[in-house]
Amino acid sequence: MTRASQAGLLALRLMLMSRIAIAAEPSGSPMARESLTMCERAEDLTDTEKPVILDRGLQLAEAAVAADSGDARAHFAVFCNLGKQAELAGLGLNSLATVRRLRQELDLALGLSPDDADALAAKGALLLNLPRLLGGDPAAAEQLLRRAVVLNPQNAAARRYLAQALVGRGSCDETFAQVACR
Repeated sequence: MTRASQAGLLALRLMLMSRIAIAAEPSGSPMARESLTMCERAEDLTDTEKPVILDRGLQLAEAAVAADSGDARAHFAVFCNLGKQAELAGLGLNSLATVRRLRQELDLALGLSPDDADALAAKGALLLNLPRLLGGDPAAAEQLLRRAVVLNPQNAAARRYLAQALVGRGSCDETFAQVACR
């Protein structure tokens, strides 16, 4: 596994671990909410227990999407569970297809709920930390992260990734990056 691949997986893991729920996010169906709960709960499990709950979470998320393709939280739940599965599995031959699906689910979630700060932050973090070969785009990531912070200034994950983006392009003097540069 290359250094860039490892960095991309680490970034995905950190972003998924630091997801913060906010009041303005779409509520989603009960299945989507349960799937997101399973995805979040997986962080507290052992590596042997995680695949079971993530498989179940992905099944629930996919069922929620099948029941209502307009459920933004269901698409976000697919992203969350699938992303954690990808992080556990590491990069392999299916990595490009997985990244494509992760991006597709986030795009669908944002198309349905363009002001969902969690989904904006997730896509920003993904684009910021993926290698360019897999679709990484730091400039687009910064725009998404700025929007997530404007929509929810308390979203710590979005602020942290925005600081990372600003530091990455040498803008340590900007307000958002002050904490990261000290």
